[in-house]
Amino acid sequence: MIADGAAAVLAACWRDGYCVPNPEVYPHLWLWDSCFHAISWAALGDRRASAELASCLDAQLPNGFVPHMRYASPSEGRGPLADRSSFTQPPIYAHAARVLVDRGLPVAAGTLERIERALDHLWTQRMAADGLLYIVHPWESGSDDSPRFDDWVGRSTWSRLAFTIVDHQLVDSAEFDAQGAARWSRDFVVAPAAFNAFAAHAAAELAALTGDPAWRRRSGELATAIDDVLWDADQRHWVDKPIVGGGPSAVLPTLDGLTPLLVTADPGKAGAALALAADPAGYAAPFGLRFVPAGHPRYSPEQYWRGPAWPQLNYMLYQAARRWEAAPLAEAIADVSRRAAVASGFAEYWNPETGAGLGARPQGWAALAATYPPVPAQAAPVAAS
Repeated sequence: MIADGAAAVLAACWRDGYCVPNPEVYPHLWLWDSCFHAISWAALGDRRASAELASCLDAQLPNGFVPHMRYASPSEGRGPLADRSSFTQPPIYAHAARVLVDRGLPVAAGTLERIERALDHLWTQRMAADGLLYIVHPWESGSDDSPRFDDWVGRSTWSRLAFTIVDHQLVDSAEFDAQGAARWSRDFVVAPAAFNAFAAHAAAELAALTGDPAWRRRSGELATAIDDVLWDADQRHWVDKPIVGGGPSAVLPTLDGLTPLLVTADPGKAGAALALAADPAGYAAPFGLRFVPAGHPRYSPEQYWRGPAWPQLNYMLYQAARRWEAAPLAEAIADVSRRAAVASGFAEYWNPETGAGLGARPQGWAALAATYPPVPAQAAPVAAS
């Protein structure tokens, strides 16, 4: 049932070599969406995984920068380039390539070289003096309107209009290199825990694929910087570090603050963060991991980035739980993710308490439900609490 539903969602979104996230709401190619689509195609044993991964790197600039969008029609107002965005998104492409290889599917010629150039661009053009990578627009985080960005917007409650206005103002305040890639901002620069975790994880995946020890070293160095600079011992999770603008909202508890579980080498930090992920009074909910923990003043289970569960973050935290051999947590994430995909109609995101679908429906990355191990035939379904 899950596999059939996931295949139908991806097929409905398939265009010329890639999936749009949703044909009506999101009719362009988005970078990390396509990485998750490739992972989902691979879980289905479909060779379109290779084409999808290659397509999301087709807009790469000569300097290695990978835009977060390739437009289906001219300019979407995301920088000076007419056919693609001037901003990027979390570098999930290395993990996607690793998944394809592990599942025995081909990786298109040149893909690993493109990934290496993309990561090298981040390390050489987006590395701060403290060893952390920074982003120059909320879009680059993947968690567009996270509460962690509230102080840049100047409000503690979410409003689509207010956040959209600031998003466009931040395009105007960005600085671009000669090829049109964003490189700095006069108003918004931050080193997010999640973006850094995804990049360190990507470097480790590339090292595993190529055998290049330099990428293993880069991954370890970045993971160490994440632990040294971004770990908050009082809150028991990793926080973001404002560089230009921002304020105290950068340390608010959000689920992406647990993603360094993918790369930390510290068992103490990992144990504390895993406990938060598994806590029903915090992040763990009947239909996925809440983006904001229950009980927090900014938790709202149906409001954009204020608490709903997101399939791509469930998936990455599942990978983190497996890395730390936290089998009960990994199995719980898999169980709620499968059930939520069905309950929500394979939605973009959903209410973590009820499974009610939110955002675009269906959304391509909800097909990640097919990546989890199937429930054994003899196992009884787990009831929502």
